[in-house]
Amino acid sequence: MAKTKTAFVCNDCGADFPRWMGQCTECKSWNTISEIRLAKAPSRGGNFSGFAGQTEAKVQVLNAIDLTDLPRFSSGFTEFDRVLGGGIVPGSAILIGGEPGAGKSTLLLQTMCELAKSMGALYVTGEESLQQVAMRANRLGLETDKLKMLSETSVENICNIAERERPKIMVIDSIQVMHMSDVQSAPGSVSQVRESAAFLTRFAKQHHVAMLIVGHVTKDGSLAGPKILEHCIDCSIMLEGSTDSRFRTLRGHKNRFGAVNELGVFAMTGQGLKEVKNPSAIFLSRQDEQTPGTVVLVLWEGTRPLLVEIQALVDYSALANPRRVVVGAEQNRLSMLLAVLNRHGGLQMNDQDVFVNVVGGVKVTETSIDLALILALVSSFRDRALPHDLVVFGEIGLSGEIRPVPSGQERINEAAKHGFRKAIVPKANMPKDPIEGMEIIAVSKLSEALEAI
Repeated sequence: MAKTKTAFVCNDCGADFPRWMGQCTECKSWNTISEIRLAKAPSRGGNFSGFAGQTEAKVQVLNAIDLTDLPRFSSGFTEFDRVLGGGIVPGSAILIGGEPGAGKSTLLLQTMCELAKSMGALYVTGEESLQQVAMRANRLGLETDKLKMLSETSVENICNIAERERPKIMVIDSIQVMHMSDVQSAPGSVSQVRESAAFLTRFAKQHHVAMLIVGHVTKDGSLAGPKILEHCIDCSIMLEGSTDSRFRTLRGHKNRFGAVNELGVFAMTGQGLKEVKNPSAIFLSRQDEQTPGTVVLVLWEGTRPLLVEIQALVDYSALANPRRVVVGAEQNRLSMLLAVLNRHGGLQMNDQDVFVNVVGGVKVTETSIDLALILALVSSFRDRALPHDLVVFGEIGLSGEIRPVPSGQERINEAAKHGFRKAIVPKANMPKDPIEGMEIIAVSKLSEALEAI
C-alpha cells in the first residue's frame, strides 16, 4: 500500500509547512498547525475524475462556446436578481454573508420554496434540524410540498446525494459547519472552509448546479474564514441591517456575472422578507418642518440612483479634543472635509463637537457625499435650515474645487421624480437640456456652493 502523503497547515492563516511546528511563522499564532491528508495524485496518462462518470475536459475556442444552454433564471425576488446581475447563473457559486439574525436563512428558504415549484431544489442544513426549518417555513406561510431537505455536514455525502437527486439549485447552510474526511482539523477552521468551498464549487461547475452558500461573519463584519473563500466563488453578497431595524440591504461585493456594489432593499415582516420597490421613499421619511443640518443626497448604487438624507449636528464642545462621530460614512473623510472647510470656506470648527448620521442605516462609501456633508455641517453650525426641496451631490478636492461624479444626469432625474425642485451640482454635471420644474445651480468651487445657500 502506498504511503499516505500529509501536509501541515495553520488553521488561522492557511500557511503550509513541511513539518509540525508549535508556532506559525506567518501569523505568530501558537498551537494552530494541524496535519491533513492529501488526496492521491492521478497517474500520468490517466484521466482525473473528481466525480464518478466524468470525462476528460476538451479544449475549445472562445468564440465557439455555446451560451444558449446557460440562461439565467429568476430567484423570485426582483431585488435579489438585481444584486446578482439579472438572475442566477447555472453552475455559479454564490456566497451570502451577514450578521446573526440578519435574515440569510429566511431569504434563502423563501427563494428555494419559490424555485422548487419549477425546478429541482435541494436545501442542505447543517446548523438547524429539519424540524426547525419546517417550523420556520410554516410560520412564514411558504409552500413546502416541492422543496427537498437534507440535514448533513459531510461535503462528500452531500455531493454524492446531490449527484443522485440532480437538483438545479442547492443551498449550503452554512460553510462553517461543513467538513471533509481528508482534512483533520475541526469544522470552521481555515483548512476545512477552504477545502469544503473548493470541493462544492468544483461540483457546481461540473454539474451546472447553482450553489448558494451561507457564510458567517466575524465581530468586525467581515466574512469568517480564509480570504480564498471569496476568491473561489463567483459572487459574494452581504446581507446588512441591524436587529432593531426592519429594513435589510443586500449588497454585492463581488460578481463575475454583473456589476458590483449593486444594492437591494428588503423589509423584514412577519411573513419573511419583502422587497422594497422604491427604496428612496423609505430613506426620505422627512418631517414637514425644516430643520438645520439636514440635506438630501443622491447616491449611485450599482445601476440605479438612491436618495438618502444626511443629518449633521455641530455643537460647542467643553472637551479638549472635540468629538467626531460618524454613522454611515467614513470617519477620515469627515476630518478631511473639516480641514477643507476651514481652509477654503473660512469656518473653523476646532472647538465644536461634530455628529453625522446617514438616515436609514445606509452606508455611503462614494465621494459624492462630500458637498452634501459640508452643506449640512454649515447649516447646523449657522443654525439655518436648507430648503426642503433641495438636493445636493458632488466631490470636493483638497484645494476646494467641486469635482464631477458619475451618472449626474440620472441623479438629477431621480430627484425630480420625487418632487425636488432645486439642486446644487458640480459644474461638469450640469445637464445640457433644462429639466422642467428643476432649478439647477452649478458650482465649481466650495465658495460658490456656500454662496448658493
